Amino acid sequence: MPQTIIYNQRNISVEDRTLKAKKVSKKTIIYLLLGVYALINAYPILWMFLNSFKDNMDFAKNPFGLPVQWMFENYKTAWETARLDTYFLNSVIVSVAAVIITVFAGALASYFLARFTYKWGKAMYGFFVFGMLIPIHATLVPMFILMKNIGLLNTHIGLILPYIAFNLPITIFILVSFMRAFPSDIEESAIMDGCGVFRIFWSIILPMTKPAIATVVILNFIHNWNEFSFALVLINDEALKTLPLGLANFAGQFTTNYGAQMAGLTIAIIPTIIIYMLLEEHLVKGMTAGAVKG
Repeated sequence: MPQTIIYNQRNISVEDRTLKAKKVSKKTIIYLLLGVYALINAYPILWMFLNSFKDNMDFAKNPFGLPVQWMFENYKTAWETARLDTYFLNSVIVSVAAVIITVFAGALASYFLARFTYKWGKAMYGFFVFGMLIPIHATLVPMFILMKNIGLLNTHIGLILPYIAFNLPITIFILVSFMRAFPSDIEESAIMDGCGVFRIFWSIILPMTKPAIATVVILNFIHNWNEFSFALVLINDEALKTLPLGLANFAGQFTTNYGAQMAGLTIAIIPTIIIYMLLEEHLVKGMTAGAVKG
């Protein structure tokens, strides 16, 4: 009998070791795959950064290696050629203003669509979601005519309004999906404590929606920051042009200064990286929120 117990204990210990070894090997494979995926995504940024210190000759001969001579003046050339002092500020104004208005309006609309039941609620939600199917570039000519008729060509507002309109559908879609998962007990308790509708939205629902808000802020900012077509059509004043239009100045009729162009792109990508780093914690919380349920 004692020998049987010892034998069973040995079998259990062997099984535990086997399971632990499988878990470790599985984690190792997952981390290796994620590491390779991260390197694949990070390499274009590193490649762009390294090439921002090369001249055209070095770029043509050695596009994937380190610079033979580090051309730090490329950044000065990029700043002057693309007029980054003006265009950068314009992009910040337009992108930040559009993001703030889009997120606030989208969160308020999502609150009523997700937490209230009324006759035309589903139809209204479908109306907003249908906006995701509209091809943005097909509206360039009508948008130009509309902005011309109401006198908003060559203005910041003339860019901000289309950015808000085309970002609202995806914003509402994400926030409504997130808000619908909240239990109704939260609002019932707040109502018993004397909170009104907007107090509940501002003090309870909005803080709970931070992960989803971080997601839509990142998506909206990246779209607004990189948008080129509407800025090209609706803005002709040099003092109001945005950064993507300034970066197009590097492509000349016969030659292109690739080193300065890479330097300009490196400068242009910095705000998006900063925004992501600031909101990364909330974004990760939103992605893992449903993975820890009992």
